[in-house]
Amino acid sequence: MNVIIVGAGIGGLTLGLRLHRAGIACRIYEAAPELKPLGVGINLLPHATRELAELGLLPALERVSVTTREIAYFNRFGQFIYSDPSGRYGGYDWPQFSIHRGDLQMVLLDAFIECAGRKAIITGHRCVGVEQDATGATAHFESTLARAPLPSYRADIVVACDGIHSMIRKQFHPDEGQPRYSGLNMWRGVTRWKPFLTGASMVRIGWPEAAKVLVYPIRDNIDAEGRQLINWVCSIEQEMPIAQRDWNRQGRLDDFLPAIADWTFPWLDVPTMCRAADQILEYPMVDQDPLPFWGDGRVTLLGDAAHPMLPRGANGGAQAILDCRALTQTLLSGVDPVAALKAYEAERRPATARVVLRNREAPPDAILEEVYRRTGDKPFTRIEDVISADELAALNDGYKRVAGFDHERLRAAG
Repeated sequence: MNVIIVGAGIGGLTLGLRLHRAGIACRIYEAAPELKPLGVGINLLPHATRELAELGLLPALERVSVTTREIAYFNRFGQFIYSDPSGRYGGYDWPQFSIHRGDLQMVLLDAFIECAGRKAIITGHRCVGVEQDATGATAHFESTLARAPLPSYRADIVVACDGIHSMIRKQFHPDEGQPRYSGLNMWRGVTRWKPFLTGASMVRIGWPEAAKVLVYPIRDNIDAEGRQLINWVCSIEQEMPIAQRDWNRQGRLDDFLPAIADWTFPWLDVPTMCRAADQILEYPMVDQDPLPFWGDGRVTLLGDAAHPMLPRGANGGAQAILDCRALTQTLLSGVDPVAALKAYEAERRPATARVVLRNREAPPDAILEEVYRRTGDKPFTRIEDVISADELAALNDGYKRVAGFDHERLRAAG
C-alpha cells in the first residue's frame, strides 16, 4: 500500500512518521515552497505527547519547549481562583509541553526526513483536486509560486492534511458555507519576558464581558538575562471583524489593549508585556459545523481539514495527532483501503465532533465564566466563599473527559 499525504503540518508529518514506521509507503506534498518554523505558541496535552512519545520524540521536544507545571486561573483583578497541575505534575505518565508551533513542526520534519529521506517530502506543490477509481486515487497539483500545472501523482489512498483551507475538503463539501464565528476576536503575540509564577505556568485571566487573556512560556533561557519567549492570546467579544481566516493578519494594540489596560498584577504586568511583543497577529475565533462525512472511497480528511475547531483548549493539534494513530491502525487491519478509511472515519468523526461542540458550549476556561457569574464581577475575599474546590475540579475535569485526556481514559488506553 502507498499513501499520498497532502500537507506537511502537524497532522501530515505525524501521519507520515506513523505510516513509515508501520511499513506503509507514503509521500508528503506541501504547498509552501520552503518549510520554515512559523507560527506562535501551542500546547501538547498528555494524550498528544503520549502519541509522540511512541514515535520517540520526547527528548527532542523537551529540548525546544517548556514542560508545563500548572494551569492557573485568575480573575481580572489578579486574584487566584484555581490551579490544575499539568502533565506529569498532575499524575499523568506523559508531560504537557508548551511549544512554538514552528519548533514542533521542525521536530516532526527532522524525524520524518531521518526515517523516510528528503525525497519523501515535496514542497511547492499546491493540491487543486483529487480523482479516484476502483484501484487508486490521483492527486492533482499546481506550482504554488507560478500557479502552473504540475504532474499528478497516484496512490492507493489520498489523505488531506492541508488545514482549514483544504481544497479537498472544498471538493467534497462545495456548499459548506462560511466559517461559524464565535463572537470572539483574538489577538496573539510572543514577547521576550522574564519568567512569572513557577516559570512554567499557563494562566487564564479575565471575565467574559470584556476580555480574557491566556499566557504561557514556550521557550526557556532565550538570552543572557534568562528571559523566556512568552506566548499570549487576548480574546474580546465583538462583531465579526474580518471575513477571512488568516493566521498572518497583522493586529493592532489599540484594538484590544484598552480592555486590559489595568491588568497589572504583582506577578505579571499584562499590558506592558503585550506592548513589548515582537509581532501581533489578529484572528477571528471561528470553526465549522461537524461534517456529515469526511471523504469518500479512497480519499479522506485529517486534522483541521476534517474538524476545524475553535482555537482554545489546546486541542486542534492534539486531535490531529490522535487521527494519525486511528488511521494508521485501520490501514494495518488487513481490510481493503476503502473499508479502512470508513473505519477510521467511524471512529474519529464522532469523537472530534464532540470536541468541536464542547469548545462552543463549555470551553476550558468555563471556571472563569462561573466565578464571574457568582461574584458579579467584583473582587472576593476568599474563593472558598464563592465556589467550592469540588465544583472547580468538576468544571475542569469535564472538559478533559470530552477532549480525551482525562486520567481514566489514558490509563485504559495503556
